[in-house]
Amino acid sequence: MIIVMKPHASEKSIENVVKMIQDSGLSAHLSKGEEVTIIGIVGDKSKISNRNLEIAPEVDKLVQVTESYKLTNKKFHPTPSVVKVGNTEIGPDTLSIMAGPCAIESEEQLLTIAHAVKAAGATILRGGAYKPRTSPYSFQGLEEEGLRYMKEASSETGLATICEIISEESLNAAVKYVDMVQIGARNMQNFQLLREVGRSGLPVLLKRGMAATIEEWLNAAEYIMAEGNRNIVLCERGIRTYETSTRNTLDISAVPVLRAKSHLPVIIDPSHATGVRAYVAPLSKAAVAVGADGLMIEVHNNPACALSDGPQSLTCPQFEDLCQELKPYADLAGRAFR
Repeated sequence: MIIVMKPHASEKSIENVVKMIQDSGLSAHLSKGEEVTIIGIVGDKSKISNRNLEIAPEVDKLVQVTESYKLTNKKFHPTPSVVKVGNTEIGPDTLSIMAGPCAIESEEQLLTIAHAVKAAGATILRGGAYKPRTSPYSFQGLEEEGLRYMKEASSETGLATICEIISEESLNAAVKYVDMVQIGARNMQNFQLLREVGRSGLPVLLKRGMAATIEEWLNAAEYIMAEGNRNIVLCERGIRTYETSTRNTLDISAVPVLRAKSHLPVIIDPSHATGVRAYVAPLSKAAVAVGADGLMIEVHNNPACALSDGPQSLTCPQFEDLCQELKPYADLAGRAFR
């Protein structure tokens, strides 16, 4: 349930409603707009059935929320959220570019790529230190050593950093080195891990599971937000279908659907969606056109020798060209390219 206060309701009236909710043993979540304040109620609404909230001073109306996800719901938070990551922001007025190697292979490799993507226009450096691979014999990542390289790259370039975590142990290491953590597709419904990142305080990039519905995806985000962490960015990275010409099928329609359902920022990862370098640029442009808040793009200084996902990685010059090509699309979408 949400309580919509009358325009320009006083702080005293808002505090009174919040107290009534909390006195009933429920949680109140405030979303303050320029004119209207919305108060979300989380918990068993039968506990407030005798409170007559609808006649409390300056209450406009009560609205039932039928969806299972509450805190991520646009009804609870009508204005789009902005997530701060390091010294940059992801939100409705910007086009945020995350770029870097699928796997961190060495200090030199990461620093080379970091400087290149920064010069091209990226604001967040992505790099894989923990690599959950399909085959146990594939390169599994440098783990904490790779995280140290991320910290160094951030210090040299000023880029914010993001790295996937796969366990509580990797999360405990990541919080010491990076600005944002990523929950990969395989862990989207690892509910204990979602709770742990919710308690971490770091911004979270939540990738869609390869067979997850949008409602399941939003409920996964709800696990994080229920622990007090509201800094969540959703990432569409393709879903598994019967089509085999690409690694996955990019659900470009997920962006407007999420716009209608949730206030959280959403970005697109065209690299993992397709697994094909040649498709990254056109799908990046489509993502901007359909309203995505950003892109996550794999970039490698020598894709032919990459230890992970070389065929889908752009070279540094290719990434620079793509950033130039994206600027007119960002202008048309009314977004600052950064």
